[in-house]
Amino acid sequence: MLVGLLVQSSSAYAGASHALTVYGEAPRYAEAFRHFDYVNPDAPKGGTLRRSAIEIGQFDHILPYIDKGTGVSEVDGWLYAPLAVRSFDEPYTVYGLIARRMERGPDDAWLRFDLDPRATFADGKPVRAEDVRFTFELLMSKGSLKFRTQFAEVAKVTVEGPQRVRFDFKQPHGRTLPLDLATLPVLPEHDWQQRDFANGAGFSKPVGSGPYRIGRIDNGRSITFERDANWWAKDLPVSRGRYNFERIRIEFFGDTEVARQVLRGGGYDYNREFSATAYTIGYNGAQLDDGRLQRAHLGPAKPQTAQGFVFNLDHAMFKDRRTRQALAMLWDFEWSNRQMMRKMYIRQQSVFSNTPLAARQLPDAEELKLLEPLRGQVPDEVFSKVFSAPVTDASGMIRPQQLQALQLLQRAGWHPEGDRLVNAQGEPLEFTFLNGQSGLERLLLPWKRNLAQIGITLNIRNVDSAQYINRVMARDYDMIVTGYPVTLSPGAELYNYFGSASANDPGSNNLMVLKDPAVDTLLDGLVRADSQASMLRYAHALDRVLQWNYYWIPNYYPPGSSTVWWNRFGLPKVQASYDEGLDTWWEISPTALTNEQMAERRKTSP
Repeated sequence: MLVGLLVQSSSAYAGASHALTVYGEAPRYAEAFRHFDYVNPDAPKGGTLRRSAIEIGQFDHILPYIDKGTGVSEVDGWLYAPLAVRSFDEPYTVYGLIARRMERGPDDAWLRFDLDPRATFADGKPVRAEDVRFTFELLMSKGSLKFRTQFAEVAKVTVEGPQRVRFDFKQPHGRTLPLDLATLPVLPEHDWQQRDFANGAGFSKPVGSGPYRIGRIDNGRSITFERDANWWAKDLPVSRGRYNFERIRIEFFGDTEVARQVLRGGGYDYNREFSATAYTIGYNGAQLDDGRLQRAHLGPAKPQTAQGFVFNLDHAMFKDRRTRQALAMLWDFEWSNRQMMRKMYIRQQSVFSNTPLAARQLPDAEELKLLEPLRGQVPDEVFSKVFSAPVTDASGMIRPQQLQALQLLQRAGWHPEGDRLVNAQGEPLEFTFLNGQSGLERLLLPWKRNLAQIGITLNIRNVDSAQYINRVMARDYDMIVTGYPVTLSPGAELYNYFGSASANDPGSNNLMVLKDPAVDTLLDGLVRADSQASMLRYAHALDRVLQWNYYWIPNYYPPGSSTVWWNRFGLPKVQASYDEGLDTWWEISPTALTNEQMAERRKTSP
């Protein structure tokens, strides 16, 4: 477990290694390992997989590394290989792929990569240290804001030889920064010098460095990846048993309900389901009953996205914490979970839910040392109470919560006028929820009713994906639903979600438009933490400040990644703990099998 990892001194970083861990603890896999435990090294190659895209709407270019429009996220990892790959049975460890060896300087002042001399791009040209530097500079100058935020502490990149490159840092002790840099893709300089990177390069097929090439492109609708049988890294320990499908087609849909129905009709094989309601009842039928259609929560230990309704804190009506707290009290999770989701889901309490980073106990003496300088800038409850999201009896009758909410709203300056609440200027408490996904209204309408009963108007504005993206980037909304990716070793990426500097940047994910100096202070401390214990204390402190400020209304998370697929694939006996592990699957049958048929087939399959 994460909390049991050993913290070692900077001397543990001496010398180059095949793997990097956050605090210098020994990796799970020694240098001579043959393959990850969660793969089938004998999995056959061949067959096809058709899956839905993670993105909603059509893609208007291929590249996923820019903020404009919609790219294809699978390009990262499938078309372009990284310097090192993450393992999915450890909290955060990377093992060399293009980089054969990796070396950290004392106190993480620098990071050096020695590239594998066998590494080539798909056109046969060697991968050079110059390509690594070119990629980094390209991402930092023309890529997504997340790169500029995440890698802001890189001072310079030096090519020390044809296959050796070094990253020097502005300040030491950025413990996750080396690992984040190691997961960067490597793009060929000779291919991208003439391409329009800043605009995603349209639909032309770039030269890759990964296990797949791009095959057929149906502009905006689907893209097919074809396995590169000559990929130089196919027999490396980090690749063995992975990337088994000959072809993988990604299907894009403008509506999640349409995607769901197409899957049920056999139009594709695999869907990562993000709607709790749809997952629980949207696939019921004979095909699910006899096993031809499978439904499971994969990656049970994987930290789940922290989903919630976020306030646009730039809007005057949400400036007062008591108003935000009152609105949060009236969203009845328990009733929704019972009525719509068969009590399957778990209430979100934290931006780090289901991890040791979540603040679930009172702060200890060491954490209080971090918080004490912020007294007066953060809610008093941070120091003396453990946060818990409001709880109802699931009956749908929440009169006690409504009375509490009215008391909070009165103290925040709202008072009744006729059948509505208004402020001192006579302005009603009315706001609009910008909705870009189908199915969400089922969760919003009961909340709308609860609010209306005490004089608050909630409007729900449904828009298409293109309009939604544009309005979100312009911060043109009162409230939206969003998710925060959760990792067990958070780092500079948190600035992109909660840092003041990113609040009004259209390319950032600070969708709360949060500008809180106390949060900025804790972010700095977390990113620069020099031990696991220090990182955990800063994470707990940050979590408390976000919790007690009621900057969002936390929703829920599943007990794993909600996944639905047609039963024609083989899965390794040992499943990846921290990922769905799709790239470890293989084809067993060209058509879906019942549970009984699959059991017979597996007796003779690898």
